[in-house]
Amino acid sequence: MFQINDYFCELNLKIKQKMPDSNTTIQFKVPEPTLRRLPWYLAYAQLVLKEGELYLSSTQIAKNIAVDASMVAKDLSYVNINGRTRVGYDVKELVGILEEFLGFTNSHKAFLFGVGSLGGALMHDNGLEQFGLEIVAGFDAKFELAGTRINHIPIHHIDKFEELQRKTGINIGILTVPVDKAQLVSEMIIAGGIQAIWNFTPFRIRVPENIVVQNTSIYAHLAVMFNRLNAIKEDEKKSILKQKQK
Repeated sequence: MFQINDYFCELNLKIKQKMPDSNTTIQFKVPEPTLRRLPWYLAYAQLVLKEGELYLSSTQIAKNIAVDASMVAKDLSYVNINGRTRVGYDVKELVGILEEFLGFTNSHKAFLFGVGSLGGALMHDNGLEQFGLEIVAGFDAKFELAGTRINHIPIHHIDKFEELQRKTGINIGILTVPVDKAQLVSEMIIAGGIQAIWNFTPFRIRVPENIVVQNTSIYAHLAVMFNRLNAIKEDEKKSILKQKQK
């Protein structure tokens, strides 16, 4: 009987011949921390716009999302919008420019790889389309999933990926495979034409310089949350102990 591991072993041999070789180092104009903060500014500006406000200052943005005002002004300088002295930014203009700059106004089609519980949840999330991302197909190594659908999105066996990529030209991949398959699948989809990977696995995949990777490990964020929560508990215990000793 054909096993999934057998399929990935055969796949590994094919990938080595097709992986792109790039020594080019790309210099991006906007720092990544800035790109991570800009959606915060957008979300707050959208909220203020709904409340009927016409102008919004860097100080207001900074106060309400807990960052430094000078940082807000510097971040917004990358998006080519100018505020008015002692007035601030036109809120409607700010929302429009940020949405366009962040790519949320355009539709970006993507393939999802690994239709397990997390992959299936992302396929169910219609909210992604509000931010310009449309999952048009899912791929998995399990033959029994091929031909089924989640939220009207078709699921194919992984061996159909290259054919569909050639037909569609889709170059964004969402990676939700098991951790032990993350590197192999990432190499496969890069060899097949994927140029940007949204990686939801806890594995830090290695890719060529000309491939964009965004790592979003919910497990890593859980680790930070648990660690901080435990630190607070320990501090509370020490405070209680000190009070008892007085």
